[in-house]
Amino acid sequence: MPYTVKQLAALTGLTPRTLRYYDAIGLLQPSRSRENGYRLYGSGEVDRLQQILLYREMGLPLEAIGGLLDAPGFDRAPVLREHLRQLQNQRQRVEMLIRTVSRTLSMLEGGSSMNDYEKFESMKQRVIAENEAAYGQEARKRHGGGAVDGSSRKLSGMTEQEWGQMQEEEKGYQAALLRAMQAGDPAGEDAQEACRLHRAWLSRCWTPELLTDEAHIQLVEMYGQDERFTAFYEKIAPGCAVFFTQAVRAFYRRK
Repeated sequence: MPYTVKQLAALTGLTPRTLRYYDAIGLLQPSRSRENGYRLYGSGEVDRLQQILLYREMGLPLEAIGGLLDAPGFDRAPVLREHLRQLQNQRQRVEMLIRTVSRTLSMLEGGSSMNDYEKFESMKQRVIAENEAAYGQEARKRHGGGAVDGSSRKLSGMTEQEWGQMQEEEKGYQAALLRAMQAGDPAGEDAQEACRLHRAWLSRCWTPELLTDEAHIQLVEMYGQDERFTAFYEKIAPGCAVFFTQAVRAFYRRK
């Protein structure tokens, strides 16, 4: 059954304007009725639109989606398998958070209490969820879904002792960074110690394939470009994010 723009918009929840835009950029071009010149979408166009919406859900830009769909010999199966894996990981995180929030509410409302282990697991899952909400989409675009999900699993599997060590390393690199700023030398020993501890801190939750020298540099550079990170480091000392970028570049020049 062919669909008009209005009918396809109602079927998919998209706006007619969006469908016309997809037509204008060559992403989804309908045939046209000879009788009245209306845009008509057949089964092939509907199937293509389903793929477009799936890849949009995965965070791919329209230009990249068009390139994928029009590439000779493009195999949809591996892309869909990866998307399914990501959705399954997201479902596991959401289900775990639902259980944690339910137990917390029960405790607050006078029901069963949470033991220390449950409180610790709740804290980890909250951190994972907050990181995913704030930085997940950007990290997946930059590093890939597999690496990001691997880091979440690593953090989720952390013991309470490992968690405590991670917190100490976080305090340690921040203290070294403050001393380095007071000394005014981004290539000095305190600055280098801050970079070493920061990398050790990252290794607690980043997978080895994710934590490359270049990725470490890019992350610290983002601290000075993203206002969310910049605000955090400004609490250590004014200008800290920019200084940290200088320090990490010097750190890898000396390696």
